[in-house]
Amino acid sequence: MSRAVEESNRRMLRARDAMDRAYGQPLDVPTLARIAHVSKAHFIRTFRATFGETPHRYLQRRRVERSMFLLRETDRSVTEICFDVGFTSLGTFSRTFRDIVGEPPTAYRKRADVVAVPTCFAMAWMRPSTLGEAPAPQAD
Repeated sequence: MSRAVEESNRRMLRARDAMDRAYGQPLDVPTLARIAHVSKAHFIRTFRATFGETPHRYLQRRRVERSMFLLRETDRSVTEICFDVGFTSLGTFSRTFRDIVGEPPTAYRKRADVVAVPTCFAMAWMRPSTLGEAPAPQAD
């Protein structure tokens, strides 16, 4: 791997880490591009090439992952969770959640059971795919 590619990857990881840490904060492409020290257009193009999805979609998915945990583990309202994870509209949150998970947040909450398995297994099972499909059970 060339030094330039390595440096580019480091910059993209820096921006992705910022999204992981501050997913509940308002983050836009110009802010993330500044974190990565590249132009907006270059940032979007390189992020997608590096991680397989746009920065906006990654951030949405990260927010939905966090909301899935909160829906399973707390009794807070869907609206509270929506705003806590960084969405500014309940409609956008519900639509995005349904697109990624395959069902609305309220249906997910009703269906979700706390599973007595190691956290790493539960997280892998409950993590939404990047293709917008709910994870399917694996047959043996």
